[in-house]
Amino acid sequence: MQQFENRILRLIANGASLNETMGVLCQEVEALLPGVICSVMIVDTAGLLRSLAAPSLPDEYAIALDGVMVGPEAGSCGTAAYMRVPIGTTDIATDPRWAKHKDHAFLAEVRSCWSYPVLSEGGEPIGVLGLYFRESREPAGAETAVIKVCLELVAVALRRHERVLDRERRANVDALSGLPNRAAFNAALERVPCDEPGAWALLMIDLDNLKVVNDTFGHLAGDALIRVAANRIASVMAPDVTFRIGGDEFAVLVQAPAMLADLDGAAKRIFDTLEVGAPCEGHIVVPRATIGGAVFGQSEPTASAVSEAADFALYHAKETGRGGFVRYWPGIGTRIAHRRDAIRDVAEALGDGRIEPHYQPVVRLDTGEIVGVEALCCMRSLDGALIAAKEFHEATTDAHVAAELTGHMLSMVARDMRHWLDADLPVEHVGINVSTADFYVGSIARRLEDAFGTVDVPLSRLVLEVSEDVYLGRRDRVVAREIAALREAGVLVALDDFGTGFASLTHLLNVPVDIIKIDRSFVARLWPDDPSMVIVEGLIDIARRLGIRVVAEGIETEVQASQLWSMGCVLGQGFAFAYPADRLATAVLLRKHARGHQGATPLYAGRTPGVLSGDAIRSQAAPISEKGLASPRTGRSLRRSASTKF
Repeated sequence: MQQFENRILRLIANGASLNETMGVLCQEVEALLPGVICSVMIVDTAGLLRSLAAPSLPDEYAIALDGVMVGPEAGSCGTAAYMRVPIGTTDIATDPRWAKHKDHAFLAEVRSCWSYPVLSEGGEPIGVLGLYFRESREPAGAETAVIKVCLELVAVALRRHERVLDRERRANVDALSGLPNRAAFNAALERVPCDEPGAWALLMIDLDNLKVVNDTFGHLAGDALIRVAANRIASVMAPDVTFRIGGDEFAVLVQAPAMLADLDGAAKRIFDTLEVGAPCEGHIVVPRATIGGAVFGQSEPTASAVSEAADFALYHAKETGRGGFVRYWPGIGTRIAHRRDAIRDVAEALGDGRIEPHYQPVVRLDTGEIVGVEALCCMRSLDGALIAAKEFHEATTDAHVAAELTGHMLSMVARDMRHWLDADLPVEHVGINVSTADFYVGSIARRLEDAFGTVDVPLSRLVLEVSEDVYLGRRDRVVAREIAALREAGVLVALDDFGTGFASLTHLLNVPVDIIKIDRSFVARLWPDDPSMVIVEGLIDIARRLGIRVVAEGIETEVQASQLWSMGCVLGQGFAFAYPADRLATAVLLRKHARGHQGATPLYAGRTPGVLSGDAIRSQAAPISEKGLASPRTGRSLRRSASTKF
């Protein structure tokens, strides 16, 4: 035994090749233990088994196992490396871990196998010692002592080999996180088995707040965030392999049966491990992530198809609500294609000058006076048709297009405001919608100052309309910081579409907002005994007590306007008052109906259409009677003067 040990150590010390050393080791073991067949395999950086030595096994057997990915069903050797614990199989014919490889074992005339993983100094699998028997049995007591010494020798040889090949390994390992990198990920996808649907899955993980941390605390803090996230994801998903494949993107090759059976549960494990704050260069940061996943199967029959599907799912998850998990389904591809078409169409329209603002008045429900307008983004088609923003809203998920679209709208609205003011038209406020992307492509406050300051329009005349998913669905500091800067500059902030996103009444206690705009879906349901009546009335009362103004959107009938006034809502907008119109048609409305203009009349008086613009955009009076809005509570006419400011 001592001679065997010394001979192997001399080969290692003299720099003999790893193949030669392991070949001699296998021969010595088989000489010491008659009836035992010895093999040694290494695990490469992509998690694939590579044969080093198996002198007594048929070449066909070694070739068949070469390149097999470690996993829970990769025979005894592949499973031992995957689980990082010894794996014994006393009957290859019945062991499910051998189901894919037992035919090769039968050709080699072996019936049982005991495999021992060799781990690096960092605890990662780097090789496997395999001992085969021609009958169904486990190692005897005397054999166990030899195996122990043999395993130690294999570990010495492989660890030395690891140090020699460290430079090559670094090419496949991400230096910052220590995880396998994109090259290793690509290699793993090339060799992952694609013969059994459902055998594996991919999770693509994107850190949501890396850019924010970099911009706010510096890149050292961002690097610390990457390391924390990498370590936590790799730990919670082990023994499955985690890769860092980009700046803030990770991938997990899922093979564990429990995780495959519950991919949502696997994603939850990642969310749970990330949700604890971590020290990052003196700052406590909570890693935030979005996850997309896809399973190998009939609809995604290749590794590249699964990778693309997981990317689609991640993209969809990020665009529809960061911080969650989306599992790929075939319809995602269609939706993403639609989104890409919208981005292309808007980019082309911007280049052609076919994006233009149209304005819908905001009126007092008691006097019918216009107190402001909302600027709505419209796009001209190539044949001249006007397309509403909701038809191309998905284009704003692209940060560059969203920024360009908003910049164009700001300059156009500022120009129109200057035109109205020069014409002595008393437009008090103009509302401008912004998207999530606008808060992450530079200071929105600075862009507003540049656009409106150039034409000498005070920022105090602006209402920035921010939807709930932008304002309340994000948990980083960017949006809050930008909105605080805007309000300090005099801009009013409106929470748009209130009630359709993440909003809770408790948010009104914590978020800095001047106006809430009740979504049209509530207004449309203002009927007796409908819960919307209670919700809207309660919301109006709470907002009043908090000093927050309320605007009801989507008013289309006299009944709705009357009900809202009776509930205490002062301001509203909708087709009952006017359709969106261009600058010239809006100027006519302001001259006739704006508060503060001499001789102004209620917008709803007369039921007559407003002036048609040159593009035939109607600005139409509402079907509301000339007698004014009667309050159901008092029975009195609501056409009375009021001093409440918008």
